[in-house]
Amino acid sequence: MANEYVIEITDSNFEAQVTNAHLPVLVDFWAPWCAPCRMIGPIIEQIASELHGKVLVGKVNIDENPKISARFGIQAIPAIFIFQNGQVKEQMVGLSSKASLLSKLAAIS
Repeated sequence: MANEYVIEITDSNFEAQVTNAHLPVLVDFWAPWCAPCRMIGPIIEQIASELHGKVLVGKVNIDENPKISARFGIQAIPAIFIFQNGQVKEQMVGLSSKASLLSKLAAIS
């Protein structure tokens, strides 16, 4: 991960990082071969830096973590999910703007 505030979420640490988190968690389901995923990556990193301490931000590589991807029915990427108290509060598929992501986070935090 290029950003110290973005956590790598895997099949094995999902429960600890997301389900049991005390803060809202923005999760970016992505893959290295996905051009829109690479485009939204810097936005995700900016949000992680700007909202550090208020929101956790993580990325799930769908190729390396098929269980979590299947659990949430990921069929198209990038897919952004926002969790609070272990529950999905928002989900967006495709390229989203920073403003759109920030407004969705503001609505639940």
